[in-house]
Amino acid sequence: MKVKFWGTRGSIATPGPATNRFGGNTSCVEVVTAAGVRFVLDCGTGARLLGMHLAATNSKPVSANILLTHTHWDHIQGFPFFAPAFMPGSRIAAYAPKGSSGSLSKVLSGQMEFTYFPVELEQLPAAISYHDLTEGVHEIDGVRVLAQYLNHPASTLGYRIEADGVSVLYLCDHEPFSETIWRSDAAPGRIDSILHTGDRRHAEFMVDADLVIHDAQYTPDEYPAKKNWGHSAYPYVVELAAAAGVRQVVLTHHDPVHDDSFIERMEREARAVAERRGAGIDVRCAWEGWEVQLQPHTDQPLTAAVAGTAHTGAVRVLLVDDDPDLRALARRALVRDGHEVSEACDGGEALKMVADSIPDLIVLDLLMPHVDGLEVLAALREKPDTARIPVLLFTSLGNENCIRTGFELGATDYLVKPFTMPQLTARVRACIARASAAPAQ
Repeated sequence: MKVKFWGTRGSIATPGPATNRFGGNTSCVEVVTAAGVRFVLDCGTGARLLGMHLAATNSKPVSANILLTHTHWDHIQGFPFFAPAFMPGSRIAAYAPKGSSGSLSKVLSGQMEFTYFPVELEQLPAAISYHDLTEGVHEIDGVRVLAQYLNHPASTLGYRIEADGVSVLYLCDHEPFSETIWRSDAAPGRIDSILHTGDRRHAEFMVDADLVIHDAQYTPDEYPAKKNWGHSAYPYVVELAAAAGVRQVVLTHHDPVHDDSFIERMEREARAVAERRGAGIDVRCAWEGWEVQLQPHTDQPLTAAVAGTAHTGAVRVLLVDDDPDLRALARRALVRDGHEVSEACDGGEALKMVADSIPDLIVLDLLMPHVDGLEVLAALREKPDTARIPVLLFTSLGNENCIRTGFELGATDYLVKPFTMPQLTARVRACIARASAAPAQ
């Protein structure tokens, strides 16, 4: 399998002498299997260079599968300049997370409206198909592709491509679920020692991978000011990859303010994290034009890290919080996302409403007067008919004890205040998808 980096920058393209080594084009990675199946991971400005290369080196029409992590502009802005789209007979299949912003074709055509671009999407001569993806296992051109939701303000998928006896993961854009990685009562460095189930699940997705390409936009010093922006600091990436037994980690989505010398320092510091952990993991920062050839390992088990194919859609959400202003904001966001929302102002009212009609998902505040969120969660898990309802807890208390208690009682996810409404809706969609993919008991 061949992997080549065509764009390594995050947020906005940054051409110039200060970014010559690691590159200034936004995200685009090419993966080609031994059988010639081509995947284009994200379509930032680096896709223009890839498209020019494909047009120059192929006398026949080009076939490509574009896997978009999400449709933020720095991940799609190269699509209008992707040369195979202008080649008659070329086949392009574009995949992206199913979300609330409309169909993928509508999103891509939006940036190609005549106001912004001289050629509209419908005028492209290539045969282009559009596909919504949810979390689960998919087969694309005979290749096994696993998709798992990442922690980002928009609905975002990470991809694990398994072929030729190797596995490649592309995890961009993703933010830690918790600022604390390890439980205080367990030895660090093992997956079962990870505090937050979201981070543990993220590490499990990477298990035994040959190559993990991961967003690492920030340093540890930068991250606190950028919290909730949807990106990682490099120690988090290296720690989880080491725990997962990953062979090679490539850090990407470089911040636009980081020049080559800054990224070189980040690379050295990231390698030091791996050395302190005692992991024999190869850590590098991605640069444009770098090509990696992956050879199969006979001991490599290619095992599904995601059980089943999930579906998302409008669901009945019960929103429980004693703050009327937060309920109003959350309700508006969830209704806009297509859900049917009912409200309860405290835990006692919530339990009465659940007894009358069981919702598909509960969004539950932890600290409330009278009956708090943990009491509600415990009561739900005691009864067979409510034991498996997905519950998203949120609170201003993000300490380890609070997080552990919530998960031990059966919370599906845990969101720490303050959070944005896009973060809430993205987490709700992820909870729904995981619940629908979980095997029945």
